[in-house]
Amino acid sequence: MTALADIREGLRFDPATTTAFEACRMAQLDLALEDPRIVSVEADLGDCWGLKFRESLPDRFLDFGIAEASAVGAAAGLAMAGKRPFLNTFGTFALMRAAEQVRLDICYHRAPVVIAGMFTGIAAGFSGPTHHAIEDVSVARALPNLTVIAPADALQAYDATRAALEHNAPVYLRLGVEPGPQVYAGHDRFEIGRGRVLREGGSLTIVTCGVTIVPEVLAAADRLGDVRVVDMPTIKPIDRELLRQSAERTGRVVTVEEHSTIGGLGSAVAEVLAEDAPVPLRMIGLPDAFVKEIGDYAEQLRRHGLDAAGIEREVRAWAY
Repeated sequence: MTALADIREGLRFDPATTTAFEACRMAQLDLALEDPRIVSVEADLGDCWGLKFRESLPDRFLDFGIAEASAVGAAAGLAMAGKRPFLNTFGTFALMRAAEQVRLDICYHRAPVVIAGMFTGIAAGFSGPTHHAIEDVSVARALPNLTVIAPADALQAYDATRAALEHNAPVYLRLGVEPGPQVYAGHDRFEIGRGRVLREGGSLTIVTCGVTIVPEVLAAADRLGDVRVVDMPTIKPIDRELLRQSAERTGRVVTVEEHSTIGGLGSAVAEVLAEDAPVPLRMIGLPDAFVKEIGDYAEQLRRHGLDAAGIEREVRAWAY
């Protein structure tokens, strides 16, 4: 095995160029060096993003190939036998193709498996609807015992990965594969179930989550002016108190997400506001339709109004 110091040297990363998924994988290796129970369960991704895990800990690196249901079942069994598996695969394949196994093998038994889903949202724009994960949050939110986290940048992804292990219960990490602008200045202890105010304002609140979208929302908010921006990285359980406070403070709420407007962050926020603080709500996200157009990620975001200009346009049309 590579010397411990050499392995840790490889964990250094530039938040401006490292993707959330890479940061998550770095955190997995860091944790594995501290905890011999940790194993990496793969679904044909090791050659692309294995980083140093397979090289450094080959006896704890299990690649099942393109057999996500089998990988999920194996991860659940390992967890119930005392191991702490991280399951690395595409978000849509984990929550759609292997939904039954996630539901019954992991969630039903409350097996402490951390599902690290990559290419979420429309990041895999060049691969078409088979690889888009635009319904994964709605599926994950409906599964009992499953915590759902969508970090805003690589730093938060690293910290959220550590928190997911400490949670000792099923967790779905929704991760991006494109390097995005850095939202947070440095590492911090990630608190599951807590949102964060990134920008103060009084005219309305924008609640958002996820790599790419949070920076776009912040850029749109700078153009809009007196707007409060809330990063809500934990979609389930959601920070009800922060939502209530924000709604009462600003009187209007907008949600922005790289997900269908059915069942995702917007729906989670709407459920809270309906019970705790009824205010006007506008949900911005992907439509109730397959994204059939082929194009790179930036083009897809522009097409669906999820870049800063599109978000600003939608908010102005609704609120001003």
